[in-house]
Amino acid sequence: MTAPRGRPVRVGVFGLLGSGNLGNDGSLEAVLGYLRADHPEAVVDALCGGPEVVARRYGIRATRLHWYRGEYRTASRAGAVAGKGLGKLVDAFRTAAWVRRHDVVVVPGMGVLEATLPLRPWGFPYALFLLCAAGRLTGTPVALVGVGAAAIRDRPTRALVRLAARLAAYRSYRDELSRDAMRRMGVDTSRDEVYPDLAFALPVPAAPGPGDAPGTVCVGVMDFHGSNDDRARADEIHRRYLEGTTRFVRTLAGEGRPVRLVTGDGVDRAVVEAVLAAVDSPLVTASPAASLAELMAEMAGADVVVAARYHNLVCALKAGTPTLAVSYAAKSDALMAGMGLGAYCHPARELDVDRLLEQFRELEKGAAGARRTLAEHNRAATGRLAHQFTALTTALFPAADRPHALREAP
Repeated sequence: MTAPRGRPVRVGVFGLLGSGNLGNDGSLEAVLGYLRADHPEAVVDALCGGPEVVARRYGIRATRLHWYRGEYRTASRAGAVAGKGLGKLVDAFRTAAWVRRHDVVVVPGMGVLEATLPLRPWGFPYALFLLCAAGRLTGTPVALVGVGAAAIRDRPTRALVRLAARLAAYRSYRDELSRDAMRRMGVDTSRDEVYPDLAFALPVPAAPGPGDAPGTVCVGVMDFHGSNDDRARADEIHRRYLEGTTRFVRTLAGEGRPVRLVTGDGVDRAVVEAVLAAVDSPLVTASPAASLAELMAEMAGADVVVAARYHNLVCALKAGTPTLAVSYAAKSDALMAGMGLGAYCHPARELDVDRLLEQFRELEKGAAGARRTLAEHNRAATGRLAHQFTALTTALFPAADRPHALREAP
């Protein structure tokens, strides 16, 4: 893909970016780093969930993803239902017009082809379908770069996701499970590659100084209610997860361990507040981290990380900190296994605090070995992601084809 002579390449980035999910924004940051290093002439803008945040934080123009501002709120009144319905029609034209203005559109990472957390088919799956269909109709290649996928039971959601994937010009996945899931859903994945999550391309910030409390444990919490298939018992799952997490944190604080509560999405703040109120200890504090880089810095200074959200785990593993996953989906188990810590996974739906504490103590005893293992796997991940960006240039920017070199932070 090349722009007409004399005009810079126009690249669009698309997704639920700037909406409070730190993992999504971290994936965007990684792709922007690649574009600025390898294609500095490119003009980049976004169609996204939080345009004000994206424009302010990353210095690019941004447009709101949905015409109807209440898209992700439950519609109970007739006016809201009508607004949502009209929004679907308006978004089809808005998306096509936006896509047509670009030479390439990139969907940076994120779990855009999965339903491991609750979602409705006419929300983001429909928006992704519109994007990929518009790309095919206008001749603008749409690239799904390092995305997550999972088998989807809900038929409308599965149909939209499958169609979107088929219409994309380029696909790569963040793990083998994702590629296998799309193959089982009827997508030809013979040309699709698997690379580490895009967030592994981000530099590791400096850890906090020695003035910070030694022995700190970062505990990553989430507003967990199960998956799309767990709606009937969502309240029960949430109650068990919250009670188990609270008891785990209370036990650590009772042993004199400083605990730092971290999140990965704005919706998790309610869980943080509930745990703080229930434990009521000066040893338990909440992190104000507002970006993946800030989160990674906190985790780099911790002795151990125990976390649920996928990108909390990515941050901890990238930082080289011994990590225990409170796993809510197969993608977390696959991530931990791929980084050499597959033994340290615990099911979020059936959280057993005694067993979690046992795994935690085992991990602490083997912390030195875990750090060596993570250093080795991080070097391999850096190399694989350099190959990912070179492959992306070859596919989408052939006139500028050249190797990409990722550099670790000093």
